Amino acid sequence: MPCAIRPLLAALSLSLALPLGSPLQAAESSTMSAASDEQSLAAEPPATDLSRLPPAERSAAAASALIRQLPDQEQQQLHAGDETFLALWLPANAAEAHGVVVLVAGDGESADWPKVIGPLRRKLPDAGWHSLTLSLPDPQDDPPLAPQATSAAIATDGPPLDAKTEESPPATDTAQPDPDGQADQPKEDASERHARRIKQRIAAALELARQQQSKQIVLLGHGSGGYWSMRYLSEEQPSDVRGLLLVDVKPAADASPGLDELQASLKLATGDFYYKDRPLERSAATERAQASKRQKHPAYTQVALKALPGNPEVEQEQLYRRLRGWLTLQLPAG
Repeated sequence: MPCAIRPLLAALSLSLALPLGSPLQAAESSTMSAASDEQSLAAEPPATDLSRLPPAERSAAAASALIRQLPDQEQQQLHAGDETFLALWLPANAAEAHGVVVLVAGDGESADWPKVIGPLRRKLPDAGWHSLTLSLPDPQDDPPLAPQATSAAIATDGPPLDAKTEESPPATDTAQPDPDGQADQPKEDASERHARRIKQRIAAALELARQQQSKQIVLLGHGSGGYWSMRYLSEEQPSDVRGLLLVDVKPAADASPGLDELQASLKLATGDFYYKDRPLERSAATERAQASKRQKHPAYTQVALKALPGNPEVEQEQLYRRLRGWLTLQLPAG
Protein backbone atom coordinates (compact mmCIF):
# COMPACT_ATOMS: atom_id res chain seq x y z
CA MET A 1 0.00 0.00 0.00
CA PRO A 2 1.45 3.40 -0.95
CA CYS A 3 2.59 5.49 1.99
CA ALA A 4 0.49 8.51 0.94
CA ILE A 5 -2.80 6.60 1.33
CA ARG A 6 -2.12 5.27 4.84
CA PRO A 7 -2.73 8.55 6.71
CA LEU A 8 -6.06 9.04 4.89
CA LEU A 9 -7.23 5.57 5.85
CA ALA A 10 -6.17 6.14 9.43
CA ALA A 11 -8.15 9.40 9.61
CA LEU A 12 -11.20 7.72 8.09
CA SER A 13 -11.05 4.85 10.56
CA LEU A 14 -10.77 7.29 13.45
CA SER A 15 -13.80 9.29 12.24
CA LEU A 16 -15.93 6.13 12.00
CA ALA A 17 -14.85 5.05 15.45
CA LEU A 18 -15.92 8.33 17.14
CA PRO A 19 -19.17 8.09 19.13
CA LEU A 20 -22.17 10.23 18.22
CA GLY A 21 -22.11 13.68 19.79
CA SER A 22 -18.31 13.83 19.93
CA PRO A 23 -16.66 17.28 19.87
CA LEU A 24 -15.40 16.73 16.35
CA GLN A 25 -18.86 15.95 14.98
CA ALA A 26 -20.36 18.88 16.93
CA ALA A 27 -17.89 21.25 15.31
CA GLU A 28 -18.71 19.90 11.86
CA SER A 29 -22.47 20.27 12.55
CA SER A 30 -21.94 23.86 13.76
CA THR A 31 -20.09 24.70 10.55
CA MET A 32 -22.90 23.30 8.39
CA SER A 33 -25.54 25.19 10.46
CA ALA A 34 -23.70 28.48 10.04
CA ALA A 35 -23.53 27.97 6.30
CA SER A 36 -27.27 27.27 6.20
CA ASP A 37 -28.01 30.46 8.18
CA GLU A 38 -25.92 32.51 5.74
CA GLN A 39 -27.92 31.11 2.83
CA SER A 40 -31.22 31.95 4.57
CA LEU A 41 -30.14 35.52 5.24
CA ALA A 42 -29.05 35.92 1.64
CA ALA A 43 -32.48 34.73 0.44
CA GLU A 44 -34.43 37.22 2.64
CA PRO A 45 -35.13 40.68 1.17
CA PRO A 46 -33.23 43.49 2.86
CA ALA A 47 -35.09 45.42 5.57
CA THR A 48 -36.50 48.81 4.56
CA ASP A 49 -34.28 51.67 5.58
CA LEU A 50 -36.77 54.10 7.20
CA SER A 51 -34.29 56.93 6.98
CA ARG A 52 -34.56 56.75 3.17
CA LEU A 53 -38.37 57.05 3.08
CA PRO A 54 -39.65 60.42 1.85
CA PRO A 55 -40.95 62.54 4.75
CA ALA A 56 -44.73 62.93 4.97
CA GLU A 57 -46.41 66.29 5.50
CA ARG A 58 -48.54 66.77 8.58
CA SER A 59 -51.48 67.84 6.44
CA ALA A 60 -51.25 64.55 4.52
CA ALA A 61 -51.29 62.57 7.77
CA ALA A 62 -54.37 64.49 8.92
CA ALA A 63 -56.08 63.82 5.58
CA SER A 64 -55.35 60.09 5.88
CA ALA A 65 -57.00 60.08 9.31
CA LEU A 66 -60.10 61.78 7.90
CA ILE A 67 -60.31 59.20 5.11
CA ARG A 68 -60.61 56.48 7.76
CA GLN A 69 -63.04 58.39 9.97
CA LEU A 70 -65.53 60.04 7.62
CA PRO A 71 -68.12 58.47 5.29
CA ASP A 72 -67.01 57.89 1.72
CA GLN A 73 -69.75 60.10 0.30
CA GLU A 74 -68.24 63.15 2.05
CA GLN A 75 -64.81 62.64 0.52
CA GLN A 76 -63.63 64.19 -2.73
CA GLN A 77 -60.16 63.56 -4.16
CA LEU A 78 -59.23 66.69 -6.12
CA HIS A 79 -56.27 67.22 -8.44
CA ALA A 80 -54.18 70.35 -8.03
CA GLY A 81 -51.18 70.58 -10.32
CA ASP A 82 -49.05 67.50 -9.73
CA GLU A 83 -50.70 66.38 -6.48
CA THR A 84 -53.97 65.00 -5.17
CA PHE A 85 -55.61 66.27 -2.00
CA LEU A 86 -58.69 65.54 0.10
CA ALA A 87 -61.69 67.88 0.15
CA LEU A 88 -64.91 67.33 2.11
CA TRP A 89 -68.31 67.77 0.51
CA LEU A 90 -71.78 68.02 2.06
CA PRO A 91 -74.88 68.75 -0.06
CA ALA A 92 -77.46 71.33 0.98
CA ASN A 93 -80.43 70.05 2.93
CA ALA A 94 -82.83 71.74 0.56
CA ALA A 95 -84.67 70.91 -2.65
CA GLU A 96 -82.89 73.81 -4.35
CA ALA A 97 -79.57 75.01 -2.93
CA HIS A 98 -78.66 78.68 -2.71
CA GLY A 99 -75.12 77.87 -3.82
CA VAL A 100 -71.78 76.55 -2.60
CA VAL A 101 -69.63 77.83 0.24
CA VAL A 102 -65.99 76.82 -0.24
CA LEU A 103 -64.28 76.79 3.16
CA VAL A 104 -60.49 77.23 3.35
CA ALA A 105 -58.94 76.13 6.65
CA GLY A 106 -55.98 77.95 8.16
CA ASP A 107 -52.41 76.75 8.61
CA GLY A 108 -52.22 73.62 10.75
CA GLU A 109 -55.96 72.92 10.49
CA SER A 110 -57.56 69.92 8.82
CA ALA A 111 -60.62 70.05 6.57
CA ASP A 112 -62.74 68.98 9.57
CA TRP A 113 -61.05 71.15 12.22
CA PRO A 114 -63.19 71.18 15.40
CA LYS A 115 -63.15 74.99 15.64
CA VAL A 116 -64.98 77.06 12.99
CA ILE A 117 -64.25 74.85 9.95
CA GLY A 118 -65.82 71.56 11.07
CA PRO A 119 -68.96 73.03 12.70
CA LEU A 120 -69.61 75.44 9.81
CA ARG A 121 -69.21 72.83 7.08
CA ARG A 122 -71.81 70.65 8.83
CA LYS A 123 -74.24 73.49 9.67
CA LEU A 124 -74.26 75.40 6.37
CA PRO A 125 -76.25 72.65 4.55
CA ASP A 126 -79.09 73.31 7.01
CA ALA A 127 -79.15 76.91 5.72
CA GLY A 128 -79.53 75.65 2.13
CA TRP A 129 -75.86 75.85 1.08
CA HIS A 130 -73.58 73.10 -0.17
CA SER A 131 -70.29 73.08 1.73
CA LEU A 132 -66.92 72.15 0.23
CA THR A 133 -63.94 72.25 2.58
CA LEU A 134 -60.20 72.05 1.95
CA SER A 135 -57.04 72.38 4.01
CA LEU A 136 -53.76 74.08 3.15
CA PRO A 137 -50.49 72.25 2.48
CA ASP A 138 -47.85 72.58 5.18
CA PRO A 139 -46.19 76.00 5.39
CA GLN A 140 -42.81 76.11 3.67
CA ASP A 141 -40.97 76.40 7.01
CA ASP A 142 -42.93 73.64 8.79
CA PRO A 143 -40.75 70.52 9.32
CA PRO A 144 -42.28 67.33 7.90
CA LEU A 145 -42.97 64.24 9.96
CA ALA A 146 -39.96 61.94 10.42
CA PRO A 147 -40.14 58.70 8.38
CA GLN A 148 -40.08 56.64 11.61
CA ALA A 149 -43.06 58.56 13.00
CA THR A 150 -44.95 58.25 9.73
CA SER A 151 -44.33 54.49 9.53
CA ALA A 152 -45.44 53.99 13.13
CA ALA A 153 -48.60 56.03 12.56
CA ILE A 154 -49.50 53.96 9.51
CA ALA A 155 -49.00 50.75 11.50
CA THR A 156 -51.04 51.79 14.56
CA ASP A 157 -53.53 54.45 13.49
CA GLY A 158 -56.60 52.34 12.91
CA PRO A 159 -57.86 49.66 10.50
CA PRO A 160 -56.88 49.54 6.81
CA LEU A 161 -58.89 51.53 4.30
CA ASP A 162 -61.82 49.84 2.59
CA ALA A 163 -61.68 48.82 -1.04
CA LYS A 164 -63.35 51.99 -2.32
CA THR A 165 -60.84 54.24 -0.61
CA GLU A 166 -57.88 52.15 -1.71
CA GLU A 167 -58.95 52.47 -5.34
CA SER A 168 -59.05 56.27 -5.16
CA PRO A 169 -55.81 58.27 -5.32
CA PRO A 170 -54.27 58.64 -1.85
CA ALA A 171 -54.48 62.01 -0.12
CA THR A 172 -51.03 63.45 -0.28
CA ASP A 173 -49.36 66.81 -0.08
CA THR A 174 -46.11 65.73 -1.69
CA ALA A 175 -45.75 66.94 -5.25
CA GLN A 176 -44.13 64.66 -7.81
CA PRO A 177 -41.44 66.29 -9.94
CA ASP A 178 -42.01 66.65 -13.66
CA PRO A 179 -38.86 65.46 -15.46
CA ASP A 180 -39.74 67.24 -18.72
CA GLY A 181 -38.22 70.64 -19.19
CA GLN A 182 -37.04 71.18 -15.61
CA ALA A 183 -33.57 72.18 -16.73
CA ASP A 184 -34.94 75.12 -18.74
CA GLN A 185 -37.19 76.48 -15.97
CA PRO A 186 -36.03 78.96 -13.32
CA LYS A 187 -35.82 77.48 -9.85
CA GLU A 188 -38.88 78.17 -7.70
CA ASP A 189 -38.22 79.15 -4.09
CA ALA A 190 -40.15 77.63 -1.17
CA SER A 191 -42.53 80.56 -0.64
CA GLU A 192 -43.45 80.70 -4.35
CA ARG A 193 -44.05 76.96 -4.47
CA HIS A 194 -46.21 77.13 -1.33
CA ALA A 195 -48.32 79.95 -2.79
CA ARG A 196 -48.68 78.08 -6.08
CA ARG A 197 -49.87 74.89 -4.36
CA ILE A 198 -52.51 76.80 -2.37
CA LYS A 199 -53.68 78.63 -5.49
CA GLN A 200 -54.05 75.33 -7.34
CA ARG A 201 -56.05 73.84 -4.48
CA ILE A 202 -58.50 76.72 -4.33
CA ALA A 203 -58.84 76.62 -8.12
CA ALA A 204 -59.62 72.88 -8.01
CA ALA A 205 -62.25 73.41 -5.29
CA LEU A 206 -63.92 76.23 -7.24
CA GLU A 207 -63.99 74.06 -10.36
CA LEU A 208 -65.85 71.34 -8.44
CA ALA A 209 -68.25 73.99 -7.11
CA ARG A 210 -68.94 75.14 -10.67
CA GLN A 211 -69.76 71.59 -11.70
CA GLN A 212 -72.73 71.65 -9.28
CA GLN A 213 -74.45 74.27 -11.48
CA SER A 214 -74.87 76.41 -8.38
CA LYS A 215 -76.35 79.88 -8.57
CA GLN A 216 -73.76 81.42 -6.27
CA ILE A 217 -70.26 80.60 -5.00
CA VAL A 218 -68.87 82.05 -1.77
CA LEU A 219 -65.31 81.70 -0.51
CA LEU A 220 -64.86 81.46 3.28
CA GLY A 221 -61.42 81.60 4.90
CA HIS A 222 -60.50 81.03 8.55
CA GLY A 223 -57.25 82.43 10.00
CA SER A 224 -54.53 82.36 7.36
CA GLY A 225 -57.05 80.63 5.10
CA GLY A 226 -58.70 84.05 4.91
CA TYR A 227 -55.47 85.60 3.66
CA TRP A 228 -55.06 82.99 0.92
CA SER A 229 -58.72 83.35 -0.08
CA MET A 230 -58.26 87.11 -0.46
CA ARG A 231 -55.04 86.61 -2.39
CA TYR A 232 -56.62 84.15 -4.80
CA LEU A 233 -59.56 86.47 -5.50
CA SER A 234 -57.23 89.46 -5.91
CA GLU A 235 -55.00 87.67 -8.42
CA GLU A 236 -57.60 85.70 -10.36
CA GLN A 237 -60.71 87.91 -10.09
CA PRO A 238 -63.18 85.06 -10.81
CA SER A 239 -66.45 86.61 -11.91
CA ASP A 240 -68.64 83.79 -10.55
CA VAL A 241 -67.47 84.10 -6.92
CA ARG A 242 -70.12 86.37 -5.42
CA GLY A 243 -68.95 86.75 -1.83
CA LEU A 244 -66.03 86.50 0.59
CA LEU A 245 -66.36 85.54 4.25
CA LEU A 246 -63.44 86.12 6.62
CA VAL A 247 -63.42 84.56 10.10
CA ASP A 248 -60.66 85.70 12.45
CA VAL A 249 -58.49 86.47 9.40
CA LYS A 250 -54.72 86.52 9.91
CA PRO A 251 -51.83 87.32 7.57
CA ALA A 252 -49.88 84.31 6.35
CA ALA A 253 -46.32 84.01 7.65
CA ASP A 254 -43.70 85.63 5.39
CA ALA A 255 -46.29 86.14 2.64
CA SER A 256 -46.55 89.15 0.38
CA PRO A 257 -48.57 91.24 -0.43
CA GLY A 258 -50.14 92.12 2.92
CA LEU A 259 -53.78 92.03 3.92
CA ASP A 260 -54.26 95.77 3.43
CA GLU A 261 -53.02 95.63 -0.15
CA LEU A 262 -55.22 92.64 -0.96
CA GLN A 263 -58.24 94.28 0.61
CA ALA A 264 -57.82 97.36 -1.58
CA SER A 265 -58.19 95.27 -4.75
CA LEU A 266 -61.42 93.49 -3.75
CA LYS A 267 -64.84 94.98 -4.34
CA LEU A 268 -67.10 91.94 -3.97
CA ALA A 269 -69.45 91.48 -1.02
CA THR A 270 -67.26 90.84 2.03
CA GLY A 271 -68.21 89.78 5.55
CA ASP A 272 -65.40 90.28 8.09
CA PHE A 273 -66.09 88.39 11.33
CA TYR A 274 -63.78 88.96 14.32
CA TYR A 275 -63.76 88.53 18.11
CA LYS A 276 -63.97 91.86 19.90
CA ASP A 277 -62.73 90.40 23.22
CA ARG A 278 -59.22 89.91 21.83
CA PRO A 279 -57.28 93.21 21.72
CA LEU A 280 -54.99 92.33 18.82
CA GLU A 281 -57.84 91.09 16.64
CA ARG A 282 -59.98 94.10 17.55
CA SER A 283 -57.16 96.49 16.62
CA ALA A 284 -56.53 94.74 13.29
CA ALA A 285 -60.27 94.75 12.53
CA THR A 286 -60.43 98.50 13.19
CA GLU A 287 -57.64 99.07 10.66
CA ARG A 288 -59.48 96.98 8.06
CA ALA A 289 -62.70 98.91 8.66
CA GLN A 290 -60.92 102.24 8.24
CA ALA A 291 -59.25 101.01 5.05
CA SER A 292 -62.62 99.96 3.61
CA LYS A 293 -63.97 103.48 4.21
CA ARG A 294 -60.99 105.08 2.49
CA GLN A 295 -61.45 102.73 -0.46
CA LYS A 296 -65.24 103.29 -0.54
CA HIS A 297 -65.81 99.56 -0.59
CA PRO A 298 -69.35 99.02 -1.91
CA ALA A 299 -70.25 95.97 0.21
CA TYR A 300 -67.89 95.54 3.15
CA THR A 301 -69.45 94.51 6.48
CA GLN A 302 -67.77 93.87 9.82
CA VAL A 303 -69.40 91.68 12.44
CA ALA A 304 -68.06 91.67 16.02
CA LEU A 305 -68.42 88.39 17.89
CA LYS A 306 -68.05 87.57 21.56
CA ALA A 307 -65.55 84.85 22.44
CA LEU A 308 -66.95 82.16 24.72
CA PRO A 309 -63.95 79.92 25.56
CA GLY A 310 -65.89 78.18 28.34
CA ASN A 311 -68.74 77.22 26.03
CA PRO A 312 -67.40 76.37 22.57
CA GLU A 313 -70.69 74.94 21.30
CA VAL A 314 -72.53 78.20 21.95
CA GLU A 315 -69.65 80.15 20.41
CA GLN A 316 -69.81 78.07 17.22
CA GLU A 317 -73.60 78.41 17.08
CA GLN A 318 -73.26 82.21 17.44
CA LEU A 319 -70.83 82.31 14.51
CA TYR A 320 -73.06 80.14 12.34
CA ARG A 321 -76.15 82.28 12.98
CA ARG A 322 -74.31 85.51 12.17
CA LEU A 323 -72.85 84.00 8.98
CA ARG A 324 -76.25 82.71 7.94
CA GLY A 325 -77.71 86.16 8.50
CA TRP A 326 -75.00 87.76 6.35
CA LEU A 327 -75.62 85.27 3.54
CA THR A 328 -79.35 85.92 3.65
CA LEU A 329 -78.95 89.72 3.51
CA GLN A 330 -76.03 90.01 1.09
CA LEU A 331 -76.72 87.06 -1.23
CA PRO A 332 -80.49 86.44 -1.17
CA ALA A 333 -81.77 83.50 -3.16
CA GLY A 334 -83.06 84.44 -6.55
